[in-house]
Amino acid sequence: MKENYKSLSRKGSMEGKKRRRLKKIYRRILTMIGFSLVVLLLFRFTDSEKPVETIFPHEPKETNLNEKGEIVKQATSITISAAGDFTLGRDENYDYQGSFVDVATKNGLPYFLEGLNNIFLEDDFTTVNLETTLTNSNEKAEKTFRFKGEPRYAEILSFSGIEAVNLANNHIFDYLQKGYEDTMSSLKNENIGFFGYENHYLTEIKGVKIGALGYEGWQDSQEIRTQIKKEIQLLKGKGAQIVLIHFHWGDEKQYVPNETQKSLARYSIDSGADLILGHHPHVIQGIEEYNGKFIVYSLGNFMFGGNKNPSDKDTFVFQQTFYIEDGVLNEKKEINVVPFSISSTTTHNDYQPTLLSGEEYNRVKEKIILYSNQINGSDWLVYESNLEMTE
Repeated sequence: MKENYKSLSRKGSMEGKKRRRLKKIYRRILTMIGFSLVVLLLFRFTDSEKPVETIFPHEPKETNLNEKGEIVKQATSITISAAGDFTLGRDENYDYQGSFVDVATKNGLPYFLEGLNNIFLEDDFTTVNLETTLTNSNEKAEKTFRFKGEPRYAEILSFSGIEAVNLANNHIFDYLQKGYEDTMSSLKNENIGFFGYENHYLTEIKGVKIGALGYEGWQDSQEIRTQIKKEIQLLKGKGAQIVLIHFHWGDEKQYVPNETQKSLARYSIDSGADLILGHHPHVIQGIEEYNGKFIVYSLGNFMFGGNKNPSDKDTFVFQQTFYIEDGVLNEKKEINVVPFSISSTTTHNDYQPTLLSGEEYNRVKEKIILYSNQINGSDWLVYESNLEMTE
C-alpha cells in the first residue's frame, strides 16, 4: 500500500508540477497580452492628441469657406525666376589660363553653383539666356568674339535648377549651324528646354501651362511685331496661361533702355505677354510696370565666361509669383528682386555668381531703383514680397 501510495503521490506530484508550469506559461502569456494592450491604448491616447490629416486627391489640404459655407478654391501659385547671360565657355583667341574652361577643368562643374544659395532649386521654373555654343565643332563664324563650351557644360544648367534657356542672341551661331544644332542636342541630353527663333517652349507645372518665346530685338519693325503677336497667340491657343518673352536687345554698357526696347516690350505686353525679360547690355537696367505687367530691361551678365574681369560685376535675379485661379491668371502680383554679383571675388571674375548681403545687397538694389526711376519710376517696389532691405 505504501508503495502504491508513493507511486500515486509521485504521479500526482508530477502532474501538479505540470499544471503549475502550464499556469505559469498561461500567466506569462496573459501578462504579455495585457502589457501589449496597455501600450497600444497609451499609444492611441497620445497619438489622438496629434491632428489627424486626411488628404483627398485633387483637393487642397485646407479649404476656405464663403458666407454660404461653399468651398472657395485657392489659387495655384507659380514662382518664376530669371537671370541674364550664361556664357559657359570661352573665346579660344584669348588666354586659356583663368578662363571658364580652365576653372571648370580644375574645380569641376558643381563649383560654379556654390554661391547661388539654391535660388533656382527652390522656385517652380527658371529661365536664363544661354549666350554660348555647347559643341566640339571647330568651324567658326567670321566675327570678333566666338564663344564655345564643352557639351557636358549643359549639366551646369540642370545642376542649378534651370528648366529652359533662350537661344535668340548674337552668339548662338558662333560655330555656325553645326554649333547651333550641337547646342540644342546638348540641352536635350540634360532635359533642358529652349526657345528662340523657330523654337517655342511650352511646359506644365502644377497643372499650369507656361510658354516662353525668345527674340533678338535690335529693331522695332512690323515684321517682328507680327511674329510676336502670332506666336503669343499660338502658345495661348495651346493652353499657355503664362507667357514669357526673352529679348536680346539694347546697347552694350548702357544703363538706360533705348526707345526700341521700350516700344517692343510694351507692344508685347499689349499683345498678351505676361513678363518681359531682357539681356545683352552686359550691365543691369531698370524695371518697369506697364499695364499691370513687368518689364525687366536688362538682367546683365550672370554666369559669364566672356570676360575674365568685367568692371561692372553687378547683376540680379528677378522672381515673380503668378497666381492662377479656375485656370485663369489673376491680377495678384508678387515679385522679388535679388541682388547678386557675377563673381565671389571683386579682384577678378571667378565665374561663381554669388548672392549679395548687407551693404552690397543694398547698393545693388538702390542701383536698380535708380535706373528704374529713369524709365517710368519704381512703383513696382510695392509688389515686392521682401520689402525690407538686408541690414
